[in-house]
Amino acid sequence: MSKETTIPGNSLPLPADPRRGSTIATRRSLLAILLLGLLLGFAFQGTRGLWSPDEGRYVGGALQMLDTGDWLAPAFSAGELNFSKPPLTYWAIAASFEIFGRNTWASRVPYALAFVATLLLLYGMGRVLVAERPWLPALICACMPFPFFAANIVSTDVFLCVFEALAMLGFLRATFGTDPAQGHRWIVLMWLGFGLAFLTKGPPGLIPLLAILPFVQRHDGWQGLRRLFAPAGVIVFLVVGCTWYVLVMLRYPWLPHYFLHREVYDRMFTAVQRRHPGPFGWFVVYAPTLVLGSLPWWPMLLGPKARAALAADWREARSRHYGPELFLLLWLTLPLLVFCLVQSRLPLYVLPLFLPLSLLLALALRRRITLRGTTQRLAVGLWLVALLAVKAGAGWMAHPVTDNLAAAQQLAAKSEGNAYSSIVFVENTGKDYELQEQTPWGLRLYLDRPVYGVAWHEAQAASTLCNVARTNSPALLVLDPAIQPEAVESTLAGCGLERSVRLGDWRRNVLILARGRTTP
Repeated sequence: MSKETTIPGNSLPLPADPRRGSTIATRRSLLAILLLGLLLGFAFQGTRGLWSPDEGRYVGGALQMLDTGDWLAPAFSAGELNFSKPPLTYWAIAASFEIFGRNTWASRVPYALAFVATLLLLYGMGRVLVAERPWLPALICACMPFPFFAANIVSTDVFLCVFEALAMLGFLRATFGTDPAQGHRWIVLMWLGFGLAFLTKGPPGLIPLLAILPFVQRHDGWQGLRRLFAPAGVIVFLVVGCTWYVLVMLRYPWLPHYFLHREVYDRMFTAVQRRHPGPFGWFVVYAPTLVLGSLPWWPMLLGPKARAALAADWREARSRHYGPELFLLLWLTLPLLVFCLVQSRLPLYVLPLFLPLSLLLALALRRRITLRGTTQRLAVGLWLVALLAVKAGAGWMAHPVTDNLAAAQQLAAKSEGNAYSSIVFVENTGKDYELQEQTPWGLRLYLDRPVYGVAWHEAQAASTLCNVARTNSPALLVLDPAIQPEAVESTLAGCGLERSVRLGDWRRNVLILARGRTTP
């Protein structure tokens, strides 16, 4: 880079934009990113059934909202509340069901749209940080296996990623943009994104602030932090991100303790969720996710010429002291450190980190990736075909034991000819968390019946089972193989039910049909 432009009122120097006046080129590249996102996001999106536990849990919660009309309190079924996550994910899936019908494709439509929106937001960031190739960060992210396949997974993290992208677009435009007069509006956009992220996953949605706060304070001091926390932006965050929390805690006064103890303390400092805890669990989960999930881009930086060019770029970046490269490094490394320290670890947790990773790779590869030659275009095209082939293959050929669609088909065949209005899984546990993980909540979508879970070793198991069997009769009970059927039948006899009938077994689980009430 031979020239730099200094933003008026801002001492952060940025590369000059050689294409700032090229409106036609900008529109074409934006349209290309949009079409690419639609292709990758929607292709084969409904071919794979829901997999337990998370996909079925979120879809079951959305169906519960639709069937009961209670959009405030997420729940597995009547009497089984689920506040492990805020409601935005359930709202999005439920809205999609209302528009497109109750099917697997509709459950994943919001994720395809979130994937497309993420690419467009990366394009917006690219216009600020990689002005000569604004489309490159979005292309890099779209071709990465992990963000691509994550868009086919029903979870909270895809929504968290797009809302954090919205927030960071606001911050980058306010900090590195060319129009200081618009900085206030971009800060408000940042807080809107953080509000939506907080409504999606709670405190983890604010993790990018770990990079923003030290960067702003180091560069602009307390005055910069004061501008960052502009009253209008904070108000937007509180209204969007916190209103639901206030309303739901007014209805359920015990929720503050639940949120702080179960969802914050347990996840951060204990191994109660059994999600790769311990001193090296982070390496087992996050190292392959980042290394394999960011192919094929980082190997392009390993050659001698590539390393020399990269070293020159970073020497230039260091000369600017507080340039975008430093911020992107903070955005990538500080949240990653938190994820490594926290004792609950899953690959999807680091999905938002592919945003700064895509931007960093775009800065490093902007001179090499032009797509002007046939070779580059062909290579990208073949890579995209390979990604789509794997996605299609997983939908048509991969049917693990956690596949709720396959499970529903098998269960329907086993219970054929016997009418029932609900499905009750009686699990060999006394812990709520294990019950939530073991129950295939996604069967509700395919069998069109509410799904309940009963922890057999819980103190109130008998009364819970009786209540569910009475109010949802006839009920199909699915017993964990470790539970004696005679013990459950004895409990049912004490419930005042008319009778219970064994229907054989399914996947080693004994099936019992509990019918009606005893006639007085």
